[in-house]
Amino acid sequence: MLRRIPVIALLGALLAFSAACTNKKVNNPLANVGSKQPDKVLFDRAMDAMKHNRFDVARMTLQTLINTYPDSEFVARAKLAVGDSWYAEGGSAALAQAEIEYKDFETFFPNMPEAAEAQLKIANIHYQQMEKPDRDYTHAMRAEEEYRSLILQYPDSKLVPEAKQRLLEVQEVLGEREYEIGRFYYLRQSYPAAIARLNSLVDRYPLYSHADDALYLMGQALEGEIAIIRSKPMNETAKARAIDEFTKEASDAYAKIITRYPLMDRVEDAQRRLEALHRPIPKPTQAAIAQNKAEQDSRHSTGMISSVLGGFKKHPDVAAATHVGEPTLVDPHPIAAPEVVNRVTSAMLGKPAGGTGSITPEIKNDGAPPPNQPAPRSDTPQPDASISVAPPPDSSAQPPVAAGASDSNELKPNVPADSNELKVDPAATASSSSAASSSDNGGQALPPPPQVNEVQSPENAPAANAASSSSSAQTDQQSTSSSKPKKKKGLKKIIPF
Repeated sequence: MLRRIPVIALLGALLAFSAACTNKKVNNPLANVGSKQPDKVLFDRAMDAMKHNRFDVARMTLQTLINTYPDSEFVARAKLAVGDSWYAEGGSAALAQAEIEYKDFETFFPNMPEAAEAQLKIANIHYQQMEKPDRDYTHAMRAEEEYRSLILQYPDSKLVPEAKQRLLEVQEVLGEREYEIGRFYYLRQSYPAAIARLNSLVDRYPLYSHADDALYLMGQALEGEIAIIRSKPMNETAKARAIDEFTKEASDAYAKIITRYPLMDRVEDAQRRLEALHRPIPKPTQAAIAQNKAEQDSRHSTGMISSVLGGFKKHPDVAAATHVGEPTLVDPHPIAAPEVVNRVTSAMLGKPAGGTGSITPEIKNDGAPPPNQPAPRSDTPQPDASISVAPPPDSSAQPPVAAGASDSNELKPNVPADSNELKVDPAATASSSSAASSSDNGGQALPPPPQVNEVQSPENAPAANAASSSSSAQTDQQSTSSSKPKKKKGLKKIIPF
């Protein structure tokens, strides 16, 4: 008995160890994290490959999961993970492919919470590739568009605050670009273009860090246009109207600096310009002062070392962007330079802005009845188009026409012939012509020349040959009987000097 007890204990230990080593599968894939369902296994393998930066292996595993188990609960997460693998890999081509994958995810799963995340990553792709204001702004425009789409399509998402802050930074870069372009036009005295560009900048990006400089520069451009108008010789009344229009716009720009940005650097300059223009100086409200103070305090300054190193970076410096306020989600109507010129022209003509002046469009008559007139009827008598008067012939331009000949292209009036009109007899004309011809040839009438292009029948061929031989013999006889020999005409011999 004592020997059997250790054997039984050993067998029991072996059974317990074998039971512990068995791999038992769970039927429910959502039972616990250690589920051994094949779709969960593929997803875990893909996540482990991404953790070790093996992005191609991760994408192949995720694609196998999507194609093999289309009804799995991990399909949506796998589709998003494919885009994440491209996003984490980096590079221009990989980021472009990541954008495509995120767009597909939004198309197939628009109601999932991860759709807002996919839209944010699309915007971040362009934000990372955004360049400085004086360079290509394509990615900056795309980033602004994608951030706006996220805020408007998913207003309840928890990612909206992050998207708004990124949008403010993007608009800071775009505002700097618009300001530099307006300043470029101002320095070259292209004042209408500078006014249009700076006015659009202030309306579109009111939170731009140098909005006061943009308003002040716009006022200076308006005053420059006033100086040009004063130097031009024109009607004094029209000149005064144009000057009043520009002076009003310049004073509005200076006044907006004081009322909207009361704590910024251009306030004192704006007050001096209003005094020079003899305009009242407004006072800012406490709400405007508090708002502008919050905006200025939220901005960050860039140190000297960071400024020097920023010159070697491709990404722009967005430290000056504000961290308070709402970004512009809808662009206002942009102002173009021709609109500025039209406003001044309308003011000079004494008409409201946007008027077209006294120019009336020309109405061409191409056969259609005039407005408010009945349509033409088929029984309406039409004028006789057969009666037409030919212009008098120009003897210097047209060759004379022989008597008895008629021009087929001549226009003749449709009137009856006059009985007393003298007419030319064709027979008499022909006889006189033949007589003149015979007198020129020694009193003998020449036979008509043979028709070279006429096709002759075989029976008439001998007669034609006989006539041709007789005419040639007569011609030889006349040349022989001539008293003076004729000299042959030819090229003159060129005698060298």
